[in-house]
Amino acid sequence: MALTRKKKRDDEGGGGDGWLATYADMITLLLCFFAILFNPIAEEKKEDILQAISDYFSRAGMGYSLSPGRLASSGNTIMSLPAQSRGRALGDALRMATSLFTPQIRSNQVKVTQDERGLVITLASDVFFNPASATLNLETSRSVLLNLATLLTSEEVEGRKFRIEGHSDSASIDPDGPWVSNWQLSTERALSVLYFLSSLGIPEKRMYVTGFGDTMPVSSNDTPEGRAYNRRVDIIILSDGHL
Repeated sequence: MALTRKKKRDDEGGGGDGWLATYADMITLLLCFFAILFNPIAEEKKEDILQAISDYFSRAGMGYSLSPGRLASSGNTIMSLPAQSRGRALGDALRMATSLFTPQIRSNQVKVTQDERGLVITLASDVFFNPASATLNLETSRSVLLNLATLLTSEEVEGRKFRIEGHSDSASIDPDGPWVSNWQLSTERALSVLYFLSSLGIPEKRMYVTGFGDTMPVSSNDTPEGRAYNRRVDIIILSDGHL
């Protein structure tokens, strides 16, 4: 009787090893899948192969999908974390600058802004230089430049570079004066700021100097007040895209 029941169970096919073939096929496909991912094959061929594998799983009723999911962009997010961190640091530098220069901002001697170039500290030339002069008036500018050095050596701007831009109004240069043009005057004023910051310990290799003359006004040159706004020196803590 026992022999009869055992034979009946064998005839019914229970306990067979047919699943091994399907399992082996799946392992082979997974190996091929990872081989494709790490092989430098043409992009269009890769898409065709991945689609074929996806079709196989669909036909097998396994419900797997090779389409991008919620984590598909996680690699890009991780790669962008350093840039995001630097962006936050520049925001911290903006808050620090606003705090350092609060009295001068209120009196219009200093302006703190942020644009596509980076964080911009604008010095009103009439406060920091005598008329037609490129020599810093340290009696009125020393405290501001010391605070500027504090900002430029802070952790918030660590590793960044700085550009010092000189600007003038459109008034003609005195032909009997020391300057050939507004280009020269604006450049020399920017150089004076660089030399003073260098004397305070800012490495010169982190700074650039340029003079724009009267080519980049921020106000109309038709009024004395407008021309005063245009006579300025911008110290720019450069953003990543403007190194």
